[in-house]
Amino acid sequence: MGIKKTVSVLGLGRMGSALAKALVDQGYEVTVWNRTAKTLPNTRSVATPEEAFKSDVVVTCLSTYDVQQPLLTNEIKTLVNLTSGTPEQARATAQWAKTNGVEYVDGVIMAVPQQIGTPQAKIFFSGAENHHVLQAFGEPVYVGEDAGLAAIYDLALLGIMWATFGGYLQAIALLGTEGIKPAQFTPMVADWLNELGVMLPEMGEETQTRQYETDVSALDINVSGLRMLTEANREQGLDTTIPQALHDLFERAQSNGHGAHSIASVIEEIRK
Repeated sequence: MGIKKTVSVLGLGRMGSALAKALVDQGYEVTVWNRTAKTLPNTRSVATPEEAFKSDVVVTCLSTYDVQQPLLTNEIKTLVNLTSGTPEQARATAQWAKTNGVEYVDGVIMAVPQQIGTPQAKIFFSGAENHHVLQAFGEPVYVGEDAGLAAIYDLALLGIMWATFGGYLQAIALLGTEGIKPAQFTPMVADWLNELGVMLPEMGEETQTRQYETDVSALDINVSGLRMLTEANREQGLDTTIPQALHDLFERAQSNGHGAHSIASVIEEIRK
């Protein structure tokens, strides 16, 4: 674990509390600070962030960068930032750290609090190539020197999650109009997602080569299908925001000459 044994955690929401507990479990001396007073077993609670900065390492897990920024000071020796934000916010904080002589690691947590401290918790990080405290939280995954990269991986993966959940909830609502319960349908969804996952490497390759010729389901067919899906949801009295947005995006790609191409060609509209 090296010579740095004292760690402060700023922010004691569910995730911050889980991080502090994981550090305690790994033998660190842990100081904690929260905007509203809160204590955790086997940690030292302090009233101000300045008291927490005396530790060798400061881990921040705050709600936003706007909350974090006023707290930062060059009294911090090493900052491990696990506050979620945009790539540019991470880069700006990295520049602040460089200017102020603070060692900086930017990370994102791909896990729920209950997984912290287990191999199931993936900690994507960028900037400095390693830091011992990350090992306490789960499996560190280094994604590059640019401090903004961890945030971009985080948001990209979350975007897939949100889109998948949105599609699932839309489907459950549609089936629910006919009295079909989620338990009847969800096993089919899990199998379907596994099938779709197999297609992703080929789709990703198409987006790199920009060769979209296909002998399967062309974009024309999918635009027609999305039109039917949108109309079916409307007929059943449901909100159509999700299917309509997808239809409009796919239709733009179709109008720009990709009708006979694969679904991967839609990325040309997204890249605009």
